[in-house]
Parts: sequence; structure tokens; C-alpha cells
Amino acid sequence: MADYGRYCPVAMASEVMADRWTPLIVRELVLGNTRFNDIARALPGISRSLLVQRLRHLERNGVLETWPSPTGHGNEYHLTPAGRDLERVIDSLGRWAIEWLFDEMEPHEVEPTTLMWWMHRRIDRDRFPPRRVVIEWRHTAPAPETIWFVLEHGTVSVCMQHPGFDIDLVVTMATADLADVFQGYRRWQEAVDSGAISVSGPPRLVSALPTWFVWSPWVDVTSARAHRPVTA
Repeated sequence: MADYGRYCPVAMASEVMADRWTPLIVRELVLGNTRFNDIARALPGISRSLLVQRLRHLERNGVLETWPSPTGHGNEYHLTPAGRDLERVIDSLGRWAIEWLFDEMEPHEVEPTTLMWWMHRRIDRDRFPPRRVVIEWRHTAPAPETIWFVLEHGTVSVCMQHPGFDIDLVVTMATADLADVFQGYRRWQEAVDSGAISVSGPPRLVSALPTWFVWSPWVDVTSARAHRPVTA
């Protein structure tokens, strides 16, 4: 990246953050993804070699640190105090886009696997049921695809193949309709009442299901923007 010089703080910050993909990598770190494969999975389209380059760039500039994984295999990436301070920047970027680029957004373009990966990290562990719960997400469009969540011990595992446990809840919807809920264009109950999303299973779990997720970090501002009256 070009050296903008050190006469301006915006120029200096741009040298650290303005490369393609870098803000999105920082977004993933802010949201709690610490492993290489997890970061890559949340960023469809980035090559592994480019992700390595960007992570090294952020480490050189004091945004993150590389720690040995507690499993003994590979490394983890953790934000430094300077990196954690960028949460304000990422949040402001998201809010700015919702306010000023709203009509250009295409939430329906997200792929099922990407949406599921986003959802599995946006959870409220304190509301989880005390026992294991398996959710089967049946995406009907744009192409049929089934993905499973296993909720257990305060974590969510994403399974692309049947996990081998009994299914507690089956959720059926087009990917676009679930994306609308995750992003904040519609509320969960609105989508269920309209038939866009259907849920089958024990009534207690059906009613509790939406409380296990906290949705997008910008769900509130997106909802407010989506329901703002159109002015002439």
C-alpha cells in the first residue's frame, strides 16, 4: 500500500486499515473470531494467502497478537488494546453505511453457509437450555440446503452433515427471509406470522428459539432505517 505520509492522522490510520479486506478482518476479530479458519469462513471470497498477508500486516502495526492455540495445534489471533479500540471504528462504519447506503444494500445476496456462520457466533449463552438442543435449518431457496446447529455447553457447533443426534427443532425458510431477520429488516415473529419462516418442535423450544440469538450487531439501526417513513 502507498505511504501517505505522517503529516495527517487520517493518512496514518489509512495505512493500517484501508487495504481491501482489512476492516472486515478486524470486524471478525472484534466479534470474537480468533482462529484462522473461522475468520476465513466468515469472509467468503478472500484467499487464504491474502488473509495471511493481512493478518501479518495487522500484527506488524500493533493491532493483533498471535498466540499459540490452547489445543496445541496452530495459532490464535487476539486484538491488542489498540485493536480493541477499533471496535468504535467498525461500529461507526456499519452505522454510516446503514444510514447513507441503505438503498444499495443487498442482504439477500448472502449464502446459506455464510449466514449460518454469522448466526452461530451471535448468541446469548445465558438463555441456552440446560440440555443439548439440535436445530435443523432447512434453506429452501435460492437452492435447497440443510445445516445443523448443536447447542451444548454454551456453544454452537455448525454442522454441514447430520450431527447424529435427535433433531429438536426444524426451521424452514428461504435464506433471504432468515437474512432479513438477522440483519434487522424484519422481526422474527413477523417472519413466522407471515409464513416466511416456519418452526416445528416442542412449543417451549419453539418460543425460546429466537431468544438464543442476538442477530446482527446493527440489527436495531437497520430496523429503524427500514421502517423509517418515506419522505417526499
